[in-house]
Amino acid sequence: MNKTANYRLTIIVPVYNEEGNIRRLEKELGDFLKIARISSCVLFVNDGSKDESGKLLKDICHGHPDFYYLELAKNGGLSAAMKAGIDHCNSEFVGYIDADLQTTPEDFNLLLTHVEDYEMVMGIRTGRKDSFIKNMSSRIANGFRRSMTHDGVEDTGCPLKILRTDYAKRIPFFTGMHRFLPALIQLQNGKVKQIPVRHFPRIAGKSKYNLCNRLVGPFKDCFAYRWMKKRYINYEVAEDNL
Repeated sequence: MNKTANYRLTIIVPVYNEEGNIRRLEKELGDFLKIARISSCVLFVNDGSKDESGKLLKDICHGHPDFYYLELAKNGGLSAAMKAGIDHCNSEFVGYIDADLQTTPEDFNLLLTHVEDYEMVMGIRTGRKDSFIKNMSSRIANGFRRSMTHDGVEDTGCPLKILRTDYAKRIPFFTGMHRFLPALIQLQNGKVKQIPVRHFPRIAGKSKYNLCNRLVGPFKDCFAYRWMKKRYINYEVAEDNL
């Protein structure tokens, strides 16, 4: 049996060349599990890291009963790592946090107070500690995405989210889909709640994004989402005898 079925929440942590953050992840996520509002575990997804991240993840998972890992054969990007994590999650809820720890696992408890009433609860980063260029490109991309998707979400890139796993598993996945998680939940008639959360500077490692892939990729993906929205199929089984 998949061990995540023993918990109500599985926190997915995609990892790509984050060896400098692994020990901090071990401590901060381990500390959170002790105070989590519901029974929770952590699923690290090593997305083909070329540094020592994979070895370190195996070490900390060996030493912690509520830590698990997936090792992807090659780097596929953030959307692929998230899909792999969701595909291997059998808990009632699935969460997401970035390995750079610019948000804190403690704030999952703020989101957990609303998970019974919403299919997705997500953070809004307050007092962002990013560079001017990163902040500006994020604002431009968010504004364009809102105008295209009408999802009403202020900060879709906030790396702190909790979804109902049954809804997460029905999300149509594609490269770049991580930017559209709220809109993709709404396609299923799910409700989305936004909660202010704290934001911190990156202490170790390097950002995997630049001005180009923060703007050009999201703009293209918005048109893909609009195409998908017009053709998306929702259905509900009333009865069966399987």
